[in-house]
Amino acid sequence: MSKVLLINGSPNQKGCTYTALKEAADTLEKCGVETEIKWIAKNPLPGCIACRKCKKTGRCIFGDEVNDVTDQLSEIDGIIVGSPVYYASASGQSCSFLERLFFSAGDRLYGKPGAAVVTCRRGGAGSAFDRLNKFFSICNMPIVTSQYWNEVHGNNPSEIKQDAEGMQTMRTLAQNMAWLLKCLESGKAAGIELPKYEKPVQTNFINR
Repeated sequence: MSKVLLINGSPNQKGCTYTALKEAADTLEKCGVETEIKWIAKNPLPGCIACRKCKKTGRCIFGDEVNDVTDQLSEIDGIIVGSPVYYASASGQSCSFLERLFFSAGDRLYGKPGAAVVTCRRGGAGSAFDRLNKFFSICNMPIVTSQYWNEVHGNNPSEIKQDAEGMQTMRTLAQNMAWLLKCLESGKAAGIELPKYEKPVQTNFINR
């Protein structure tokens, strides 16, 4: 059975972001996909300090939720990251978490479908959604979409549940994630493996 890890990047454990993720998780379970919702907690998460120790150890130097998820990557087949919208961007916790996870263990996410979910009262969802998708698109991860951008609107969980289109978008997202995971599983069973990538070439505007 495939498994999807859903990351709750809100400082509130059972708030708006959780409500949206739970709608997706429930649909994934109905589609035969195991789920786990992980809250990255209320404590501040430090950002990446570019020490590059992880390139030697495969783990972030800070022993917190980032390494907890790193230890799970071999067990999961897809990931959904949810965040509230703060000042037209994802939460600071979400960004710090993802920057460190992808820098220290991004190669372990190759080929795993990823999706972003954002919750907001009114505006800023588009830019926050774009911010989160940047992580998947730089890491050889198929990005899972829905019938609309993956956002829900409301000021509290009760209002989120009243967003009929937003809740439906979460369910459709989950259906698409489950379908893609089954396609990948069938492809692997048929002998279709992940691409063998070239060694990355890094250039800049000075040395080309």
